[in-house]
Amino acid sequence: MRYFSFSLLMASLLMLLPLTSWSFIPNPGDSIDEDLVNWYNLDPKEDKVLGTGVNRAYKELLKDRSPKRKIVVAVIDAGVDIDHEDLQGKIWVNQDEIPGNGVDDDNNGFIDDIHGWNFLGNADGENIEFCNYEFVRVVRDRQSLFEGVTDASQVPDSLKASYEEYQQCLAMYEEERGEMEEMEKSFSAFETQFNWYEDILKRHLDQKRDLSPKDIYGVRSEDREILQAKGFFLYLFDNGFSYDDMRDEKNHMTTALTKHLSLEFNPRTIINDDLESLENPHGNPDVKGVRPSHGTLVAGIIAANRDNELGIDGIASNVEIMALRAVPDGDEYDRDVALSIYYAVDNGADIINLSFGKDFSPQKHLVDQALEYASSRRVLIIHAAGNSGDNLDTVHHFPIKYFGEADSVSNWIVVGANDQKKGKNMAGSFSCYGQHSVDLFAPGVSVVSTQPGNRYSVTSGTSFSCPVVSGVAALVWSYYPELTPVELKEVLLSSVTDMGRKKVYRPANGDDKEKVRFEELSVTGGIINAYNALQLAEQYASAKRETAGTAD
Repeated sequence: MRYFSFSLLMASLLMLLPLTSWSFIPNPGDSIDEDLVNWYNLDPKEDKVLGTGVNRAYKELLKDRSPKRKIVVAVIDAGVDIDHEDLQGKIWVNQDEIPGNGVDDDNNGFIDDIHGWNFLGNADGENIEFCNYEFVRVVRDRQSLFEGVTDASQVPDSLKASYEEYQQCLAMYEEERGEMEEMEKSFSAFETQFNWYEDILKRHLDQKRDLSPKDIYGVRSEDREILQAKGFFLYLFDNGFSYDDMRDEKNHMTTALTKHLSLEFNPRTIINDDLESLENPHGNPDVKGVRPSHGTLVAGIIAANRDNELGIDGIASNVEIMALRAVPDGDEYDRDVALSIYYAVDNGADIINLSFGKDFSPQKHLVDQALEYASSRRVLIIHAAGNSGDNLDTVHHFPIKYFGEADSVSNWIVVGANDQKKGKNMAGSFSCYGQHSVDLFAPGVSVVSTQPGNRYSVTSGTSFSCPVVSGVAALVWSYYPELTPVELKEVLLSSVTDMGRKKVYRPANGDDKEKVRFEELSVTGGIINAYNALQLAEQYASAKRETAGTAD
């Protein structure tokens, strides 16, 4: 997890252990390596990069062709910066709604829903930014019900499943809360030492601003304390330290303890809805919300303008993003996810991108209903596998395609993340996998996309390999709209860049470095390939035309 390397750094400083290497996740403001920009669009054969072949497809297969249909991709996420320079003309507009008149002109139940809807707010414009993890909510909601219960035998049969889930959530809560509290103690000790040495150097240098490597290298003194302080900061800066990273770490810990992992924190009171029901949808039209970074990154990969000579090139050119805000900083609520899916389907989305997930889903039946509804209405759903390095054949990362005893939806694709180059590190070290549960992989390591405020940044995660597949699906469907969602899924899975026999490190949540064949990590053993998919889609479409002609 993100805090691990920082904890090692603090431990080595506080305990005077030998120096160890560490790193921080880059900030959005960091400079961007040009080799990373648009690599997901490159071609495995022409460019020797494990991208999607999108650029090659436009150049060779689509050069003199026009798409037959505009595809709408619903991005259910934390919000989207719809004003970003690279997303202009790419945001879905509800043509049946009059902006800002306070009237539900199209009678769809949502007032002024011009570009989508925000399910994390209320009619007064208040928005939820942070919330608990789902296992914390389960503990809070059920602790009074199971107070004093020490064994499942004390629970009626009708409540046994609920009790077992409560026990799992309670164990996870106690473990994660305990770990975070210990981490905060370590950070506090580190911060005390940091502030002490920083004060010594600032007084020596007679400055108030943050220290820089240049400042430290320039320190000249024979004073023992000053030399100790210099050594402390030399170690920090030589290992990639920045003030922003340290402040971010402190904010993350504070947020975790006071919000994500707090039983007392409950932001849902501003909405005050029934989480067990889909009646009376709530929200407001603020699709940007409070923290739209994640959703803006997702939207850019799918749809950033390819012809404006700005920033990046999205994958699909004839596409619009429907922005649906349902993912807070914390775990999303099942009710919001279900309502977002219904909204997307009812308002014309062709593809739904789900770049989120969680360990527990207490109102799973609501999401199941929504997924069945989407399946019945010709909508393709694409879900990120997750970043915990887990085998999804053995654990769940909700939402999932299965419901009931054995039923599942067929319009569902799960995506893992791959890196640029062939080799043992080809699979993202963080990516969840599963020979039966993850369908394919897509570029998701060190990809560049849009950030709020007309910025761009490098990011990694299956959250971003997921929109790569959504983008390719939108591209193919815009030229072959006659394909059904299931046929489109077949095309995408049958046309991957086959990497099955390659030996790679199995993704893992830890230091496990076991080598496996890439085919053991997904159903296809391959990486999404738009060039191949368009060629195969042509074969599918031709066969359908021939069949239709024969029938006539």
